[in-house]
Amino acid sequence: MFAEQYAGRRVFITGHTGFKGSWLTAWLLELGAEIAGYSLDAPSEPSGFAALGLEKRIRHIPGDVRDRRDLAEAMAAFRPEIVFHMAAQALVRPSYEDPALTFESNAMGTLNLLEAVRCTPEVEAVVCITSDKCYRNDEWVWGYREGDHLGGEDPYSASKACAEIIAQSYFVSFFKEAPRMATVRAGNVIGGGDWATDRIVPDCARAWAAKQPVVIRSPAATRPWQHVLEPLSGYLWLGARLLSGKSDIEDGLPLDKEAFNFGPAADVNATVAQVADALAEHWPGFAASMDRCAQAGKKECTLLKLCCDKALAHLGWKATLRFEETIALTAAWYREYYSAPRAQSGAVLPNSNAVDMYAVTARQIADYSARAAQRGLPWAR
Repeated sequence: MFAEQYAGRRVFITGHTGFKGSWLTAWLLELGAEIAGYSLDAPSEPSGFAALGLEKRIRHIPGDVRDRRDLAEAMAAFRPEIVFHMAAQALVRPSYEDPALTFESNAMGTLNLLEAVRCTPEVEAVVCITSDKCYRNDEWVWGYREGDHLGGEDPYSASKACAEIIAQSYFVSFFKEAPRMATVRAGNVIGGGDWATDRIVPDCARAWAAKQPVVIRSPAATRPWQHVLEPLSGYLWLGARLLSGKSDIEDGLPLDKEAFNFGPAADVNATVAQVADALAEHWPGFAASMDRCAQAGKKECTLLKLCCDKALAHLGWKATLRFEETIALTAAWYREYYSAPRAQSGAVLPNSNAVDMYAVTARQIADYSARAAQRGLPWAR
């Protein structure tokens, strides 16, 4: 798979304590990479970062991407060969509560990251992760393509559009030769180890573990749900090709200075309520009652999906899992986590029956990769 590109490589990840960052860190560890992570503390308690024990497995650097000097010094000291930029204020509703923090983290944080890259000559490749919400949402029934208008009414979406514009400026102004760089956009991801607020899967996990009904915001909102490993496989595949200097798999066109969408198949859409119902089927013994009358309170889009034809054409990438498989993997991770003997505080008790969640995560990565290989994905061959 990616091992020939990442084994022994120095990889710098911002936002490694977050949900997606923790999974990316675990996958890169499984590929034999040497990792430095730069991030604020884990955004929730509990967290996937803590559950996997990642602080002891990598070079963990506490830091804030808004601090340009500190970020630059951390990167210069590690001398990475590839950078994955994931650090962000990642939620829509908190962006209304603190818009300045959102813009500072997502827009200026991206600028600070690229400035640090500009001053670190060892960097060969950069994958800058933004969001599907960087697109101006016109509530289209078809997927947004990489050349569609950027924009956003809420502060989170607008900040991600700003990050894309900043990245494009650095492409043209400073990175014409090196490093090779691309931006990536993905939609709503789910999977084990997410305990963020205002997300349907963590909301279900917390409520049902406490034998409480889950409150569902905007139950009719439709999203193109995908397992967290789906976009991460795209990020890693794109990063591997940038590192190798390889181009388009068919046409020989360069992949850097481009943006790529990574999302599920066009027909894989479900409402928030349907996701909760599907999860409940996989969690026997959980109190799967739901309050479906809650409203979001702040404006969020009701339909947003991506067109991923570019990733298929240039990278041979497409989503691996069906919706049912995504739900099953997600529920299985949480079942393992909540099956461990725990104190009332939620901490795993120190006995031989405690579940090793890093091993659970590594098995899911291996299982996902095996399915991708069976289904002919080029990155998994």
